Amino acid sequence: MKKKQTTVRDYATLVENIKKRVCDAQLQALKTVNRELIMLYWDIGKAIIERQKTAGKGKAVVERLADDLQAAFPDMRGFSARNIWHMRELYDSYGKNPKLQSLTAEISWTHHVTILSKCKEALEREFYIRMTRKHGWSVRVLANHIDDQTYEKTFLNQTSFDKTLPEPLRTQAKLLVKDEYTFDFLELGPEHSERQLETALVSKVEPFLREMGGVFAFIGTQYRLEVDDEEYFIDILLFHRHLKCLVAIELKIGKFVPEYVGKMQFYLAALDDMVKIRGENPSIGIILCKTKTKTTVEYALRETKKPIGVAAYRLVKKLPKELKEQLPSAEQIALLLKEIE
Repeated sequence: MKKKQTTVRDYATLVENIKKRVCDAQLQALKTVNRELIMLYWDIGKAIIERQKTAGKGKAVVERLADDLQAAFPDMRGFSARNIWHMRELYDSYGKNPKLQSLTAEISWTHHVTILSKCKEALEREFYIRMTRKHGWSVRVLANHIDDQTYEKTFLNQTSFDKTLPEPLRTQAKLLVKDEYTFDFLELGPEHSERQLETALVSKVEPFLREMGGVFAFIGTQYRLEVDDEEYFIDILLFHRHLKCLVAIELKIGKFVPEYVGKMQFYLAALDDMVKIRGENPSIGIILCKTKTKTTVEYALRETKKPIGVAAYRLVKKLPKELKEQLPSAEQIALLLKEIE
């Protein structure tokens, strides 16, 4: 009987291994097809630009090429004049940037069209290419991030990471915290308690983690710490899989006040001493408030010895138009983008 059970178990393992191998092969095949398609479009875009340099008549070249390619390959999609303009734009945008040339083949053409259509600045496009590649964003998720100005909000964040985390951890962590989060998936009115906010976020944990960055594991709510026979509770505790660290989140339904930083420092010290295990990096704290003012946050974080970020949250999507004017320099952004691998 035991031998028969072993045989059945061995066969089940065999089937699972083969199924995994088939799935891996299918995925590799899809990646290869996508890579070839992107490189084809890259070469077409390059050829168009080179032709326009010598012959001019840019619009006429694209429209004529679209007609000829559609006639030559009637069963192939993708040779509309609009799509060929995107091919030209693909090469024109990334052709002089060797580091981006290899990255272009890592995401789908539909992702590229979305980025090219919605983003006009080179660094912004690079950010969304790298983030899509790293986190596996669908086209819909990518479009939502662009509409929500994730690029601007990421590089406007306020943290103490520069002086509290070692390199290269600090540059990776700075991409963890946004200046503002949008929780438009919650069914909450403008007036709500911290407990209601917490309950609503946990009930929608998947979109919540996606808005937070998508690389978290959920540990729990009201996470209990006991210090000197006193109980303390962290609103939400997560684990960041890439940074390999605990992330404590405190929810505040009002305006940020400096006292919140002291409480978060206490939580992080306790987590590092009592919860963090060998091999994990220092715990990070995120204070989420309804509103915050830049100068107050800067002063509150200036002397902290723990890695803490302060962010605001919205329940509806509202895009501040002035964000781009507040971004750090192009050189600073380019350095951070290197960490998105």
